[in-house]
Amino acid sequence: MTKATFDITGMTCSACSARVEKAAAKLNGTSDVVVNLLTNSMRLNYDEKLLTLDDITAAIAKVGYGATPKGKLSSQNTPKQPDEAAILKKRLRWSAIFLLPLMYISMHGMLKHIFGLPVPEFVTAVFDGAANTLVFALAQFILLLPIMYLNRRYYANGFRNLSAGAPNMDSLVGLGSFAAAFAGVCSLFAIGYNLGHGNIAAVGEYGKNLYFESAGMIVTLITCGKYLEAKAKGKTSEALQKLIALAPKTANVLRDNKELTLPVEELR
Repeated sequence: MTKATFDITGMTCSACSARVEKAAAKLNGTSDVVVNLLTNSMRLNYDEKLLTLDDITAAIAKVGYGATPKGKLSSQNTPKQPDEAAILKKRLRWSAIFLLPLMYISMHGMLKHIFGLPVPEFVTAVFDGAANTLVFALAQFILLLPIMYLNRRYYANGFRNLSAGAPNMDSLVGLGSFAAAFAGVCSLFAIGYNLGHGNIAAVGEYGKNLYFESAGMIVTLITCGKYLEAKAKGKTSEALQKLIALAPKTANVLRDNKELTLPVEELR
């Protein structure tokens, strides 16, 4: 049996790591499969007579994840953590830039009537009243679109895993956000239809059933959580790498009454 390690991409939760581990373990010729979500890596033993590294990579890709072989395991082969925190920080920043005005537009009436906070006159002039309901809905929808695009990974991964019968956390996030956005779009069409037919009462009712801010808030909050998680994982991975670097690279072994210095990989 030959030892190998892989860098795994696309994992977001324990359900993902369990699915990758199951896919590799099902292959004929693998054993001792261990997937680590913290380091986004997989270690296993495989029979070179039955499998190749490409076969293992293809099996992981088939279940929706990326796998890059790194050859034989050694203390120097610790998987290098990508700068995921920086990517998530940028995504979170831009999501918040669009989410804040979206939340303000959708909640400005509550701020005024419930909390007694002042609201600029131009805001009420543009967005308040049944006659402005279509503008009120369109403004929110337009602000939601870039948030959904920035966080499109949740929808792509989530629905792909859901269609494969193996839903994960992205499936829950993507489905929840998409359902809220779809409900808002349905209300948007109903507003336009009723405006065209002069049914102002119905327009006002549909204007109260917009959920665009919920769709944007869901993915933005999850991105915030993932950013904090990535920062913690980065610090932990760095500590692990420093710890592994302290491990000895060679060992003194007594064989046939002779002392030999051997690499630790050759120890039995």
